[in-house]
Formats: sequence, C-alpha cells, structure tokens
Amino acid sequence: MADGRVRFALWAPSCQQVELELRDGGLQPMQAQDDGWYVALIECPADTAYRYRIDGQWPVPDPASRRQIEDVHGFSQVVDHSAYIWHHRDWNGRPWHETVLYELHVGLFGGFQQVIEHLPHLADLGVTALQLMPLNAFSGTRNWGYDGVLPFAPANAYGTPDELKQLIDSAHAYGLMVFVDVVYNHFGPDGNYLGVYARQFFHEERITPWGAAIDFSRPQVRDFFCENALMWLLDYRVDGLRLDAVHAIDDDDFLKELAARVRSALPQQRQVHLVLENEHNAAHLLRDGFDAQWNDDGHNTLHALLTFENESYYADYAQAPTRKLATCLEQGFVYQGQANRHGLPRGEPSADLPPHAFVLFLQNHDQVGNRAFGERLTLLAEVDALQAATVLLLLCPMVPLLFMGEEWGSKRPFLFFTDYHDELANAVREGRRNEFADFSQFNSSHTREAIADPNAEASFQRSQPDLAPALEPEQREWLAFYRGLLQVRHSRLLPGLEQARSLGAQVLGDGAVLARWRLGNGPALSIAINLGTSVVSLPAEAMHGERLYTLRIDDADLRQAQLPPRSALVTLEPVR
Repeated sequence: MADGRVRFALWAPSCQQVELELRDGGLQPMQAQDDGWYVALIECPADTAYRYRIDGQWPVPDPASRRQIEDVHGFSQVVDHSAYIWHHRDWNGRPWHETVLYELHVGLFGGFQQVIEHLPHLADLGVTALQLMPLNAFSGTRNWGYDGVLPFAPANAYGTPDELKQLIDSAHAYGLMVFVDVVYNHFGPDGNYLGVYARQFFHEERITPWGAAIDFSRPQVRDFFCENALMWLLDYRVDGLRLDAVHAIDDDDFLKELAARVRSALPQQRQVHLVLENEHNAAHLLRDGFDAQWNDDGHNTLHALLTFENESYYADYAQAPTRKLATCLEQGFVYQGQANRHGLPRGEPSADLPPHAFVLFLQNHDQVGNRAFGERLTLLAEVDALQAATVLLLLCPMVPLLFMGEEWGSKRPFLFFTDYHDELANAVREGRRNEFADFSQFNSSHTREAIADPNAEASFQRSQPDLAPALEPEQREWLAFYRGLLQVRHSRLLPGLEQARSLGAQVLGDGAVLARWRLGNGPALSIAINLGTSVVSLPAEAMHGERLYTLRIDDADLRQAQLPPRSALVTLEPVR
C-alpha cells in the first residue's frame, strides 16, 4: 500500500478462522469481515514470505499469490509491482489488424530470459505479437500450461516476475505485442486449495472433466478472474489476453463484464486486445467487447483437406471440406447453427463480422499437442499442399497465428507433458491414453500403450524446439518462404486490412477455392488455392490485376486459365 504496509485478504466463507503465517515465524489472526472475507494489515517489506492457516490446521498458499517461493504448495511472496522500472513506458500497443501471432511455450525455450534471445528472430520474420502459453504456477517443474492452480503467479520454472517484465519490455522494444493465454474455466489437479476454505467458489453439483464447475454467478469469483486479467494488463503491461476454452465457462454475462472492466480500466491510448477460444462459435461476443476468436472451423477444414483425417471431431469437416473452406473464407465460421455429428446445433451467424474477427492457423498447441504423438503437419501433409495452405494463412485478411518452429518446418513433436507423481501420475497417464480410444489406431489398450507417458521427462525434452534453424538448408528455405509471405502482407495488404470485407468465395474443384475481399483502401484481393491433385479452371476474376504472389503456377497456366495441383495465385486488383 502507499504507506508501506501490506494488506492481506482471503475470501474463505466455508471456514471459521484464518491466520496469517509468516515464514520467519509467528501467526497473526486475520479479522473476519462481511461476505466471508478475512483481512490483516501489517507492516512488512516486499519479498516477505507468507501463507494462510485455515481453522488452525490447514496451511495454504494465497490463491492470488503474485509469486511462490518454491512450489504451489508452499509459501507465497509479497511482490511490489510498482518497483520495476519500465524502459518503454510510452508503448501503447499496435492496432489489431496489424497482428501476426506467434504462439510459444516459455518452458520449452528455457525460461523468460531465453525467450528474450529469440525476439530478434521473430521481429525479422515479420511477427508482430508474441503469444505466451499459460504462465500461471503449476505443480512440479514442467507442464504444458493448462494445469495451473495459482493464476496470479508466474511459474517459478520460467523465472521471476521481474524477468517476465523484462521479456515484455524487450518485446516492446522490437515493436512486438505480447499476449498471455489465461485459463479461467478450470484449475489443475494438484495444488488448488480453494475447496478447503471456499467451497462456494464451485458448483459442487455440476461436474466437469476437471472437477466441480466454477460458480461465476458469485461476485467474488468474477472479481478474482477480472482482477487477474487486469493484473496482466496493468502490472505486466501485456497487450492482450487469449481466454482459453470459454465454452466451459458458459456464462456470457461474466465474459461481457470482464471485457467491460478491461476497457474501462485502461487509458484510451492503450490498444489492448481480447481473443476467445470458444467451441460454441458465439458470434455475438465478437460484437460485444472481444476482438476475435480462434477459428477452429478454419483449421479443422484445412487439416481435413491436407491430411484426409476423418475421425473424432474431424468427422464434422471431412464431408464436403472444400465447400466448408469456401464458407469459412466468406463468412468466418463454418458452423453457424447447423447440427454437428452428434446432432447438436452449434454456432451463430457470423457473415457480418470482419475477417479480422477470426484468428486462423494451421497448427497450434491444441491441434498438435492433443494428437497422440504430437505430430506437426510437416509429417502429416505433403509439403506442396502445406505451402499452398500457408499462402492462404499468411495473405488472407484473417489474423494469422504461427506455432513455434512452424516457420522453419520443424518436425519436432509437441507432446502433452506434466510432472505428476504416484497415483495422480498414473491417473493422468491412463486418462491421456484413453482419450484416443475413439480412434481406430488406438482401439485397444495395447496400441494405446505406445502413447508417451506425459510425466516422463523425455516427453518434455522431445518437445523442445530445435532453435538453430539456419543451420539446415531445408529449414532456411522454410524461413525464407514465411518471411517472404509476411513481407508481402505488411508491405502490400496492411493498409487495407482493418476495413476488409468479403466479396464471396467459390469452389473451383476438389480441394480448390477462390476467395475475394474488398480491402479498406480500395483494391480487391483474390486468393485462389488448389490443395487437390487435379488441375482446375480459373475464373476471370481470379486473374485480374497485379500478381501479388504465385506458388507453383506460371504464365502458361495463366494463359490457359488453369490452377495446377498444390498451387496458389494471389492477385490485387486496383480501384477502377
């Protein structure tokens, strides 16, 4: 606080007594207040180690701990966020339409300091935003990110709060925005003590895959998560948040409140962006406080076209995938209320939304990490087809997202990894393997045993990216390919992306589509791609204007108005 004292507060409505325990000795009773709050106000310096003692017997960390001394079961630490001296305080972010996201896992790079060393590569590549997979503290020394239990505390394995600020400060020096992936729909299975003293935090009668559902109807619960969002944006000065799996929150009022509180708490000049992952395809949220949604429909359709996979959720996209791709490019979502394979309606109309309301990707942590063997598309798709899809990804007006190592054609897996022990380790390992029982390849317990043990350190080590891409000719070619496409995006398309609107999309043949957009500064952008194996005819509108980018197509093809297999043609037709 301003006078140098520290205010400790815990919402513990299901206990009778709370004491503040300092690691250097002594217990201090906390005063009971209204609505289940317990408060203590004492003089102590920053870096003081403390925890709470519940009903005289349960020592627990602060659920809003800003830093843990050792692990998620131990002492929390007082952090003075105002003590850090920012070198780029005048940074106010970048407009959303300039965004090119790059998703990475801090732990796999070695920590915050090691990610700083990677920033020059990202800036040179043409990336404009670093998206950090969840940073919140978790049990053990390694976790793929989505099992955190203390959402206010950066994981010790990655570095200190000040080192995270140095990373963000350094990114801003390179003109890079920083996004943090936040998980508000569940807590991990080890280290969450809320049920000991705040059972009301959960709907105990509603069970989810992660346990009792969180009760977002309670103001204390909403405040907990809204204040977490504000911490990242105000104390760490990040430029945006990606909200994980909000379909599991199932409370639009909370989401709208969070967006409104974020917008009202930040100065007008700060450009801050809120992005959703939402299987419900709730288009209305993209008109009410949120900038964009991860377009899983777009990914799943392209994946089906590139790999011909048709099991599990890909079954929803394997039928008429080319038509679905055209719908996605024209209207955003594929599912806008139609029934999925389970006969359930999914989604809302999205055709009125601008293209930049959708984040498009070919790979990300979910789509790679949730595969049994964590394979990347470099091992699943033909290179020519993958490159054609990449032209679409990086030159269409949707916001593109790259997954670490994608830009140099990495073939390293990204596996699901954790660091649990004993019975929990066994349960996680078997649960993970049983997730794939619906796939024909793993329809027996014997075949599922080939799936890596998440708790084995080797699963983490195998997932570490190969960070010397310039040493291999093939990787240099991939890098040049990505860099060249992003140069075209920034130099030729950027001025018109904010106001871009669809001019429609059509199927040209099996695996081939033509999509067109009117850019905000006047020109019409056309992208024709052929992911199929047969030549298709090109309509006249695909060939008007300047050839902005071509992939495996030459003058002879254009004279014959044809689009060869595994090719792409991008044109820009000026204003008449």
